[in-house]
Amino acid sequence: MGRNRDLVFSECYPPKELAFSLAEYGERLMRIRQRMAKDDIDLLWLMAPESLYYVSGYTCEWYQAQSPKQWPATSGIAVHADHDKFILFDTPSEAIMCRFMTCAQDIRIFPMDSRRDGVAFIIDELRAEGWLKGAVAMEFHSYRPNPAISARFRAAFSEAGCSVTDGTDVLREARWRKSPQEIAYIEKAAAIADVGLKAAQNAIRPGVTELEVYGEIVQAMAKAGGENPAITLPVLSGLKANTGHSLASRKMIEAGEQVNVDVCGVYHRYHANGARSFYVGEPPSDVLAYHDKSSGVFSVIEDMLKPNLPVAELVRRTREYYEDMGIWSDAGWVGGYELGIAFPPDWVGNFVYEMSDVDSDRIFEPGTVVNFESQFFSPRMSGITYYIDTLLFKQGSATLPIRAPRRLVSIG
Repeated sequence: MGRNRDLVFSECYPPKELAFSLAEYGERLMRIRQRMAKDDIDLLWLMAPESLYYVSGYTCEWYQAQSPKQWPATSGIAVHADHDKFILFDTPSEAIMCRFMTCAQDIRIFPMDSRRDGVAFIIDELRAEGWLKGAVAMEFHSYRPNPAISARFRAAFSEAGCSVTDGTDVLREARWRKSPQEIAYIEKAAAIADVGLKAAQNAIRPGVTELEVYGEIVQAMAKAGGENPAITLPVLSGLKANTGHSLASRKMIEAGEQVNVDVCGVYHRYHANGARSFYVGEPPSDVLAYHDKSSGVFSVIEDMLKPNLPVAELVRRTREYYEDMGIWSDAGWVGGYELGIAFPPDWVGNFVYEMSDVDSDRIFEPGTVVNFESQFFSPRMSGITYYIDTLLFKQGSATLPIRAPRRLVSIG
């Protein structure tokens, strides 16, 4: 090896950049192991970015999920039900990063001659550790690893004498209830989302492109300490405002158009979601009245918001409101989903509720965070009413932490 390279690998230890205390990471590992014991899982093999982050603090710009076949994504974390440590496996390229971006005490780096493909090394190390006995669980519902790499791991674990099962729910359900520190980060993310929505309002005017507005949003949130959202933020104007998931483009915004903006503020990878509709000029009175009916649901939500709110009650009372307003038949999508840790390409969490969930037995316990989306097709094909807010449930209180006005904002 070269002298400079050897110096880095032996001496380079940047200061730790962990979002949580070692005690909190330890408590997470304990709960994961308890769930593993309950589910008769001996070894849990984790590769989803959200799981790696939750267990160790691991963050990276490149997870190799869509990389060439010669560079398969094989890094991950092994957790054993009987051991109070985990093992982090990664490539030599990330050896230094693992030292300061994770709380891992046992980091095992692939050998240089197999730096791009660690499957064999991982199996050998786990066998030597005595961890390849009994049931191994993988995250079958994660996009990482892809089906080809997942099949290789499954075959390798099976050949080592283990049964292989799905353990996706272990980490996803562990993340449902957030700690006070996690809740604090989501509150900071909500403040960043407000910065983004205000930047959008200030940037929207005739003659600018959707991408220019997008750029102002991203810049403002970054200056406020925000990170890259897990979904590319949409800015949709004119007839495009009738879609929910299109991308901002070089389309020029014109007078008399509705502009829909959906943002997530992000702080230590925790997301808070908010969306608003804007109108360039004075909106027609029927369009404005329709938006008021759609956004008015949040007053109903504020009146009932409390810890341990039953999902069925939220669904029933909001649907009743929409029916009373006479707009239910024009619904686009109404409901919500869990928010929390997210990495590209998705910030939609594990739990989802819709207006059909009138018999749900779930409750919004303290420590849970979801969004609520009120999307209806408004008159004149002006666009979807784009009102999304974060619902945050704490011990003793529940809030809507995003403060941007919930109404159609006229610009110019």
